[in-house]
Amino acid sequence: MKLEDSWIKAREAWDFRGEQRPDFAIEPRADQESVWDYPRPPVIVDDKRAIEVRSSSGTLLLKTNAARRVLETASPPTFYLPAEDLCVALEPASGSSFCEWKGAAEYFQFEGEVIAWRYPEPFESFTSVAGWICFYPALTQCSVDGQAVRAQAGGFYGGWVTDEIIGPYKGEPGTSGW
Repeated sequence: MKLEDSWIKAREAWDFRGEQRPDFAIEPRADQESVWDYPRPPVIVDDKRAIEVRSSSGTLLLKTNAARRVLETASPPTFYLPAEDLCVALEPASGSSFCEWKGAAEYFQFEGEVIAWRYPEPFESFTSVAGWICFYPALTQCSVDGQAVRAQAGGFYGGWVTDEIIGPYKGEPGTSGW
């Protein structure tokens, strides 16, 4: 099977596409967003809130008011942040991964820990985040307008959970079939 065939197959495998909230989804209040209302394929939305990312030791890694959130059915938003707003240099890390929507990712480390990734040459629909940095909130201290971000469950995922985002989310126990 060619790589292109495998990502097309992965795209088509999803039952939920943001068109109708499943019965098990939590009903959002007026000040909340349900991850089940996010579309598939994902969309990019500008976000001007104050974003800060610190290392686990407290070093300020990035500060910006120019984020882009990727909204994708079943996942908390992933925040893409402009590389020019980095406060420190990140070191390239070994390894890569492939997203059926964005393409090939590369990884970065700080103080010996892999904490971030980016898509240097994403598929056409994601070129507006080409080279932008994403941080794992499980491995860093992230905040949105001063609110501490909680990590999306599952280890592999990089979604940012804040009080206005409700699920359940992909990555939690029992969600592998989504």
